[in-house]
Amino acid sequence: MTGDGTDGGARLARADVVARLDAVIDRTLREAELVHEHPAPGRWVVELPGTHKLKTVCGLVVGEHALRVEAFVCRQPDENREQMWAHLLQRNARMYGVAWSIDRVGDVYLTGRLPHAAVTPEELDRVLGAVLSYADDSFNTLLEIGFGSSIRREWEWRVRRGESLRNLEAFAAFAQAGRADRPGDGGGDPPDGGG
Repeated sequence: MTGDGTDGGARLARADVVARLDAVIDRTLREAELVHEHPAPGRWVVELPGTHKLKTVCGLVVGEHALRVEAFVCRQPDENREQMWAHLLQRNARMYGVAWSIDRVGDVYLTGRLPHAAVTPEELDRVLGAVLSYADDSFNTLLEIGFGSSIRREWEWRVRRGESLRNLEAFAAFAQAGRADRPGDGGGDPPDGGG
């Protein structure tokens, strides 16, 4: 710390920014009736309820210059990685406020940054709506691309055992594609790996 108190002034200014943005975030989340946690100043965890992806958890972190938005969408794909990355990258140019990204292990996220001045209730609502829309609308397609063989194996296993297919109903056409012309055992993956 310098003798003129500059570092202390910077900390106070930062605390003021965090407090101001926390108030905006708190009001926005309460008015939208979203389940959320506020584990620390400048840190929020929000649950966005969906249809295909039942819940998308989105983190909001007030940084030095921007609000960071980060939502986990799905784990790294088991197969067809290049096809999934191409699918996501082709969509990035048309997206609002966030973009598809992956972490070091290949897990899929939606990430973005809003400058402090842009953090208003309306803009935060718009960005959270974009996160929900992109995660929810893309979820089944991402699972089909990255986990298609597993989905088909699970479907076939449940059919053979007479188990419920209720939580796989969204994948019925996908899981059964190409099965009608295959004889008898209903087992195995299609030669192309299910992609």
